Amino acid sequence: MAGVVRIGISGWRYASWRGVFYPKGLPQRRELEYAAERMDSVEINGSFYSLQSPASYRRWREAVPADFVFAVKGGRFITHMRRLRGVEGGLANFFASGLLALGPTLGPVLWQLPERVPFEPDVLAAFFDQLPRTTTEAATLAARYDKEPRGGTVLEAETEQPIRHALEVRHESFTRPEVPELLREHDIGLVVADTAGRWPLLTDVTSDHVYVRLHGSQELYTSGYTDEELTRWADDIRAWRDAGLDVYVYFDNDAKVHAPFDAIRLRELVAG
Repeated sequence: MAGVVRIGISGWRYASWRGVFYPKGLPQRRELEYAAERMDSVEINGSFYSLQSPASYRRWREAVPADFVFAVKGGRFITHMRRLRGVEGGLANFFASGLLALGPTLGPVLWQLPERVPFEPDVLAAFFDQLPRTTTEAATLAARYDKEPRGGTVLEAETEQPIRHALEVRHESFTRPEVPELLREHDIGLVVADTAGRWPLLTDVTSDHVYVRLHGSQELYTSGYTDEELTRWADDIRAWRDAGLDVYVYFDNDAKVHAPFDAIRLRELVAG
């Protein structure tokens, strides 16, 4: 059975997109709605910088179709400040902050490690063991929050559904063969990250899904993708899909407004 492919953008609220991707005069509150009419998934990246509120998650859910999916980026307090150590309270606070308000639109959770963090199998394994794998487990974890998130909490799962996790890495030590073995053991997707050659491009399949982040092939966060490059990505995506894997793809080359147009074009190529 073929997998499901979802292609979208990392974030959607960018001033430079207004009047280029978003029509001139479109109210800011309708930008997510506009994007969701043209793609079927978006990566929430504001959750990386700070805990969001239940009201925000509810508002985002209301702006998209019922079959839309949000990926959610894990907080930098956990990945960058604590470097995955001693994060019990941080994880509880993160899941209490409103992710469960997304209901069935909640998709995978992305954990991005900074460049300075090397492969430390014991640290990773301990972190993976703490991650909730269902919304019910997430609610149980959220109930142990130790700091009231701004705007309140959501501590109950609307539906019982699985929660997938993906790890994006940037240190050269993650090219070791033990890395995909560890991720497979814990059912964590290894992010396929195109970063203009700055960080490793790893393509090992380590879970039942593949999570792809396209940051730019020539210039990080800035350059757009040619039709030839997008065709190659479309071929890879179809191969993963046909192997029964679900595929999530997010463009992060937002600086010059390439991301939304590249996402729309890639969707056309995969469908074609």
